[in-house]
Amino acid sequence: MVDELETLGGSLEDVRAFCAVAEFGTVSAAARQLGETKGGVSRRVSRLERRLGVRLLARTPRAVTPTEEGAAFHAKAREALAWLDDAAEGARQSQAVPGHLRVTAPVDLGMDVLPELVVQFRALHPQITVELGAHGRTHRSGRPPRGSGLRATADDLPDMGYRASMVARFRIGLYASPGYLAASGNSPATPADLADHSLVAARAPAGGAQWALTDRRGRRSEVSARPVVQASDYASVLRIAVAGGGIAPVPDFVAATSVASGAVQRVLPEWYVSEGTLYAITLGGRDAPARVRVFREFLRENLDAHGQVAS
Repeated sequence: MVDELETLGGSLEDVRAFCAVAEFGTVSAAARQLGETKGGVSRRVSRLERRLGVRLLARTPRAVTPTEEGAAFHAKAREALAWLDDAAEGARQSQAVPGHLRVTAPVDLGMDVLPELVVQFRALHPQITVELGAHGRTHRSGRPPRGSGLRATADDLPDMGYRASMVARFRIGLYASPGYLAASGNSPATPADLADHSLVAARAPAGGAQWALTDRRGRRSEVSARPVVQASDYASVLRIAVAGGGIAPVPDFVAATSVASGAVQRVLPEWYVSEGTLYAITLGGRDAPARVRVFREFLRENLDAHGQVAS
C-alpha cells in the first residue's frame, strides 16, 4: 500500500484529507480536524480522485459517503497512513527521546576520567543507558562511530568525512608522587633539574626524546628525556607515577583525580610538556541523535572539574 501511495506523486495529504472525510462523514468536520478550510479539503479529495481515475465519495446535500471503490481504498489507505505515522514518530523519537549511547574513548580517558562523568551524566539523564569502550590513540575506522567517539590529539584532525567537535583543551604537565619526591631528596626547581630524576613516559622512542617544555609566559626549555619506564598509554604512566616510579607527563584531566586525592602532585607547575584538544567524533551536526548531542554538551560543561584548560 505504501508503494501505491508513493505513485500518487506527493499527495499523501490528499489521501489524509479523503480518509478524514470518509471517517467524519462531512467535509466540514474533516476540515476542522485537519485545520484546513472546507474548500481546501474538497480540492484535495477532487485532486486525488483525478489522479486515481475513480470516484471515491458520493456527495449528497446532507452527507458524504465513500463509494464502493472509496471504501476499499480507505481501508488500505488508513492502514498505510497509520504505518507511516508510526514510522515518522519513530524517526522523531530517535532524535529526541533518550535511548542507548555508545561512547568510545582512549584508554586514558576511559579509565580515569569518563567513569565518574558517565555516572554524573546518568544522574541527570537516567533514561539513557551508556556503553563505554576503550580504543587506542587514534580513531582508525573510516566509518562514523555509532555513538560518540572521543579523540585527544595535539595535531589537527585529518578529514575523516564526519563531524569532529572540540570538547576541551588540555595540557600535559609533569606529576610525581609525594613519596618519590621525598625519597629523591629534592623536587625539580627548573626543567634542567629533571636530568637528576627518574622519568616515566608514554610511547617515547628508543633512546629517549626531547621534551620541549613551555611555561605560562611562553618561554621554552628543551630537556633530553631518557625514561626509566615507558608505557603505552597515559593511564598506565599515571599509575607508575602514583606507585613512586618517577616524574611523568600526564594530561591534566587524566591526572586531576589523583592530584585531588594526594596520590600525585604537580612538578614544575609553571611548565607543561605540550597541549592538545579533545574532540568528540560523531555523525554530523543535527544528524546526530539527541542523546549524542546532549552527552557532547555535558562533557563540554563538566570537564572543567577534571582540570582541562579553558577554551
